[in-house]
Amino acid sequence: MADESVRYPGSISRAGHVEPVPRRVRAELGGRFAFDTRRALYVWEWPAYPQYSIPVEDLVDGVLIDDDHLEERGAGPARRHTLRVGSEVREGAAWVWDDGAPASLRGTVRFEWEALDSWFEEDEPVYVHPRSPYSRVDALRSSSSVRVELDGVVVAEAPHCVKLFETGLPTRYYLDRTHVDLARLRRTGTVTRCPYKGTTSSYWSFDGDAATHENIAWAYEFPTVQVDGIAGLVAFCNERVDLYIDGTLLPRPAGPAG
Repeated sequence: MADESVRYPGSISRAGHVEPVPRRVRAELGGRFAFDTRRALYVWEWPAYPQYSIPVEDLVDGVLIDDDHLEERGAGPARRHTLRVGSEVREGAAWVWDDGAPASLRGTVRFEWEALDSWFEEDEPVYVHPRSPYSRVDALRSSSSVRVELDGVVVAEAPHCVKLFETGLPTRYYLDRTHVDLARLRRTGTVTRCPYKGTTSSYWSFDGDAATHENIAWAYEFPTVQVDGIAGLVAFCNERVDLYIDGTLLPRPAGPAG
């Protein structure tokens, strides 16, 4: 079998790439909309995924205060601003593109994601960062068998699975819970969010005789509609377990889990 750790497509966008967003984009702070626009732009400050850049004219309750600080960002120079929405103030939350940035970005502002309470595309919430228009996430049923081991202990063995293919990440293998030895796993309170899959409902750790392996499996009870085929199934982190697909041990992918 070819090296599974590198057999997936990578990002195709370069830093500084700009494209129009064909969706209404809004964000809230303190219960009020900082901005509301149908003219947002995708801007890639790094290749993996874009951010939104918002026309300054489309601020609603948001007010920008120049911090008198110019910095080179991934797409060019930008001036840092503080954001005020009503009584809420977020220092250094916004970057207004300056001379030297792509011409299409002039007059727009890129907000730090965590500075806003919630983001929306149309009327649907968006988590973590914008979804890239160049990324796909597909959940496909598969007859591939899966065995998962940790420290020599089998914690899951399934005759079939759902394979989740996500641009830029290794294939994830989602298993029915009846094929996972949940008695060997410890549920944790960890919650993560993904702009493509939604919010996790459960994470599990494994306490072995030799070591403890934290948060090596997860599930989405209510994933996004695009990947509803993984609802309630359990996936293990390829990077941190021994994963056998159709009897062959896969190399552990390099880099952080995603």
